[in-house]
Amino acid sequence: MPAIGFLVFDGFQVMGMAALSVFEMANHVLDRPAYEVHVLSEHGGPVKSSLGFNIDTAPFGTEFRDTTITIGSLIVKPSSDGLLAYLREAATASRRVAGICTGAFVLAEAGLLDGRRATTHWGHARSLQRQYPRVQVEEDRIFSVDGNVWTSAGMSAGVDMALALVENDFGQEVAKAVARKLVVYLRRAGGQSQFSTLLELEPKSDRVRKALIYAKENLKNELSVEELAEAASLSPRQFSRVFRQETGQSPAKAVEHLRLEAARVMMEEGRHPMDVIARETGFADRERMRRAFLRTYGQPPQVIRRSAENERAHAVH
Repeated sequence: MPAIGFLVFDGFQVMGMAALSVFEMANHVLDRPAYEVHVLSEHGGPVKSSLGFNIDTAPFGTEFRDTTITIGSLIVKPSSDGLLAYLREAATASRRVAGICTGAFVLAEAGLLDGRRATTHWGHARSLQRQYPRVQVEEDRIFSVDGNVWTSAGMSAGVDMALALVENDFGQEVAKAVARKLVVYLRRAGGQSQFSTLLELEPKSDRVRKALIYAKENLKNELSVEELAEAASLSPRQFSRVFRQETGQSPAKAVEHLRLEAARVMMEEGRHPMDVIARETGFADRERMRRAFLRTYGQPPQVIRRSAENERAHAVH
């Protein structure tokens, strides 16, 4: 049975513990104790969270679990010698070592990210790169995998990373079942941007928001101004004016960004050929999709797909 060693320290950010629910729900979905979770700290006993309440922990000891995960904190601070020493040993004794959010700083401090790709919360990514120049920081990823070292972006992205760990252990269908049980809309792929298109556009009115949600759910449609205006219950002229005022973009540009986001997720999942992805996301053909990727990402879709395939291969091995 894979055992999870979840490392905490004084002031750990409490939301990071949400990742543990993924392993709990995997046990429920598989109807057997697939994972055994141990919450550990350097000395054991009660450890205070960022919200001020304590959780009970067991001491590190000399045993190492299959997967060792260190959590992060709201304020990045130097780690104890004991925590760093335990992580260095875990890097060889555990099958996988992971850091949630600013947990990447702890891994970097232990020297485990030297020469590796890693991510962290977007607000700390530049700081991570400055402090640890030997780390290849991927500042706009949900999670990164390099060899047996996994890192995630913000605390909620720890759930996405945990789902990927479950998928790595028990397959995609089990991970999807766990996500459904947790009412997670979609397990985000590792390379997906930390910023969703809907969040970036920040529509102020319910009508524009309704049109964008309609677009996201109907990407195979043409999604003309007239179609979006009807979804927003506005005239096409009113809709175009209000949309640009609220988002700073034209409806066509916003729709293209939604299509790109959806296409990138499908590429990272690796289950569909490019023609199907182009059709399902409304690009109609591969060439139109390729031009859109070059405009936005500066890379063709094939490069992004190969990168995702390489990441999956690293995760397996």
